[in-house]
Amino acid sequence: MLRMRFATFLLFVSLLTGTSIPVPAQNDEYDLVIGNARIIDGAGNPWFRGSIAIKDGKIAKVGRFENAASKKYIDAKNQIVAPGFIDVHAHTEDIYSNPSAENFIRMGVTTLVTGNCGGSALNIGEFLGKIKTTPLAVNISSLIGHNTVRTNVLGLENRAPTADEQQKMNGLVERAMKDGAVGFATGLIYLPGTFSKTEEVVELAKASSKYGGIYASHIRDEANDVVKAIEEAINIGEQANMPVEISHFKIATGALWGQSALTLGLVDAARKRGLSVTVDQYAYTASSTNLDSRLPSWAIAGGREEGKKRMADPATRKKIAAEVKEELKKRKFKDLSYAYVASYRPDPTYNGKNIKEITKLARGKDDLDSQIEQFMVMYEKGGAQMVYRAMDERDVQNIMRQPFTMIASDSGVRAFGSGVPHPRGYGNNARVLGRYVRELKIVTLEDAIRKMTSLPAQTFGLKDRGLIREGFAADLVIFDENTVGDKATFEQPHQYAVGFSTVVVNGQVVFDGQQMTKAMSGQALYGPGKDH
Repeated sequence: MLRMRFATFLLFVSLLTGTSIPVPAQNDEYDLVIGNARIIDGAGNPWFRGSIAIKDGKIAKVGRFENAASKKYIDAKNQIVAPGFIDVHAHTEDIYSNPSAENFIRMGVTTLVTGNCGGSALNIGEFLGKIKTTPLAVNISSLIGHNTVRTNVLGLENRAPTADEQQKMNGLVERAMKDGAVGFATGLIYLPGTFSKTEEVVELAKASSKYGGIYASHIRDEANDVVKAIEEAINIGEQANMPVEISHFKIATGALWGQSALTLGLVDAARKRGLSVTVDQYAYTASSTNLDSRLPSWAIAGGREEGKKRMADPATRKKIAAEVKEELKKRKFKDLSYAYVASYRPDPTYNGKNIKEITKLARGKDDLDSQIEQFMVMYEKGGAQMVYRAMDERDVQNIMRQPFTMIASDSGVRAFGSGVPHPRGYGNNARVLGRYVRELKIVTLEDAIRKMTSLPAQTFGLKDRGLIREGFAADLVIFDENTVGDKATFEQPHQYAVGFSTVVVNGQVVFDGQQMTKAMSGQALYGPGKDH
């Protein structure tokens, strides 16, 4: 009643004086208001002080206002409020078995793009649609993977597709785009993508391009032939008339450490020609992938059983060992001590140790020939997930400075305490904010957040994400810029990031600074070809 009288009074004053005075709305109760905040909007702009009101999962109001009626109020306590982080390089095809995705949420990630490195669900519509029956704490979108498509049509054969097989693969990509994939992804160092020629990939990329997709590539080589591999990715994008996004951009060879200016120059030159090329990066000098990727492709063609048959032949085994040794020499690595086991099911005691250490334990000696033999034995017993400490900090920093670089983890959903995985799955975003922003000042806070929010949203066509704007989805993160950081290490990776006080996904608080709230408010995010 008092409120109605006040509104009537304001109307009377406006009529009496001839001035326009806004009358408060009668139904302005919000679901959530975050006040006393320093807002970084995601566009790279300097922070500004203000409040954010949320209604029905959307940002309803941004600005300098106080005391707005709301069901819930969060005092940001002068902390940073930013858009939720978008991780464009995730491997979360198994996310429905761990729907809270706590390792991502607790470092501020609210949206994941999976299907990278050529591996995805084949039925994208079914994968994304499962969120209706198994809700997630994060938003999820997916690329369609080349290796998944090729395996469905050709298996793991080392040959070019026939014209009919190419058409079948093209059809699978088109179907995926219509079902909501955001683009087409390759993993050209993995089976069977390593067997494909550029022409095959171009045709598949075109099938995605016609529905507005992006081409995301784990390029053919990230070591000595990295220049040629980058040129191939750019060429594919040009021929298919689509944006190119190069995954986990790096130099993984001692022979080229410190020469990232060369590889970055290729991206910059393509952009100057008018081609949209971006890259993503994790903030570490080590990568993580499987053991198989360090063996010659021809040796493991057809799958593990075929590979084991080849290794059973002494002459072939010797040839494989010689090629592994030659590759180490080219990369200027003296042995396999840079290769650490993250997860080895036949013997979990290997987890966290490098191949040289494991060889000494298993064989009583650790010369290079023995290390390579141990490596092949582990392949024969099922392989392993590995961490390869093969990069240089100078290149990590140089890549991070570039305006076209996004921050992405290349991680999956972690089962807390299981194995010795790469720490990026727990700390990547927090590490950037703590180490590279606050401590090393490699990038500004505003630009780091842009690399985690609006740039990924723009690149992958997530139209209502990545910015704090009225009408946009209310994906938000609140953190203390003075304490935010990573705790996960290579030796003890199962440690959550610190400094995050609140994470909001589609208007609901999913992390309250202490624990997950059990809210499962994530949404499936679809590409532009959905139901085309």
